[in-house]
Amino acid sequence: MKAFIVSQAGIGEAPAIADMVRQLLEEIMSVTGGAHFHVDLPAIVARCEQFIGSGAYTVFVVRTDADAAPVGFVSLTATVSLYAEGAFGIIPELYVQPAFRSGGAGQALLEASKAHGRNCGWRRLEVTTPPLPAFERTFGFYQANGFDVAGGRKMKALL
Repeated sequence: MKAFIVSQAGIGEAPAIADMVRQLLEEIMSVTGGAHFHVDLPAIVARCEQFIGSGAYTVFVVRTDADAAPVGFVSLTATVSLYAEGAFGIIPELYVQPAFRSGGAGQALLEASKAHGRNCGWRRLEVTTPPLPAFERTFGFYQANGFDVAGGRKMKALL
């Protein structure tokens, strides 16, 4: 397994993160055949800058070496609930470019996420995978990295 370099992203990395968000959303829509997301790259960059700048959204990027462009990222945000017994983290997005999958980049991002969560005093991390069975491999990745099924399906209501 190749060693990867993981670091916390700053606002200046928003364009690279936004481009990977675009890749993630387009991959999900391609595999599922549905137009689940509106992809507006400049708007994604602006939101990424705003969210990172506010401190409400933490992003870690993974690189093959210190001078390379990121090949993946994970975003984290905090929330609280009674069922989770306090504060916990949510992974809204995790993406690794296809050429770097199964090589340890995703695992490195999850390890950084878990360490961040422990430092924040979170009780757990939660993630919703893309739709099954199309993303069974993604589901298996999370299971192999210590995530258990919490039940239910992700649902939304547009406001």
